[in-house]
Amino acid sequence: MNARRTFKRARRRVGGALLRACGPQVLTWLSSKWSYDIAGLEHLDKELERKGALIAMWHGRMVVPVHPFRNRGWHVLVSPSEDGDLSEGMLHRFGFKVVRGSSSRGGARALRELLGVLDGGGVVAITPDGPRGPMHNVTLGLAWMARATGRSVLPFGCVADRTWRLSSWDRFTIPKPGARVALTYGPAVAVSRDGGDAELERAASAIREGLFAAERAGFARLGVEPDF
Repeated sequence: MNARRTFKRARRRVGGALLRACGPQVLTWLSSKWSYDIAGLEHLDKELERKGALIAMWHGRMVVPVHPFRNRGWHVLVSPSEDGDLSEGMLHRFGFKVVRGSSSRGGARALRELLGVLDGGGVVAITPDGPRGPMHNVTLGLAWMARATGRSVLPFGCVADRTWRLSSWDRFTIPKPGARVALTYGPAVAVSRDGGDAELERAASAIREGLFAAERAGFARLGVEPDF
């Protein structure tokens, strides 16, 4: 058992080193071969008019929109974990800013930092089913964060017509060269300050359905069946 654990740790370290060394170059090349169809920008603009936008997307899709939204100074909430360390390095290479924390670790500090970003009119992206899943699960943490910051949550669907899907828990999606990519902002989901946990559960369910609806709309524009 110890030997197997040691092998897994070594493999993870080697994989992490390769990702840090080659990942940005590979992603830059791949994403330059994709074509993009972006819809629902009016929903993003509406949130930005209110001062700041809180965006939600699935963890397994996070690589899909990196290239078209690079170097805009957008912030991404990244977990305080080893996977988060890898993500942080990649995101910085593409001009994103990173806030480390989660609802269970560093949540209060992350919330203060995110509130400062939003109050300054910035954009914050969160993967509600990360960093460990289950896949397509929206915990109450995102709804709580939206309520605490006084912002709505903007579902963001990111899909492609030709992809590789990894065997990871989130079925991580990497569009193939020449893929058509559809990025879709859905209507924002508001979270009331009243209603306690029942309101958080309602909002979390609405965010989840909003994410699926945004992805279905993207797949429809691409003319392919949803992959979930």
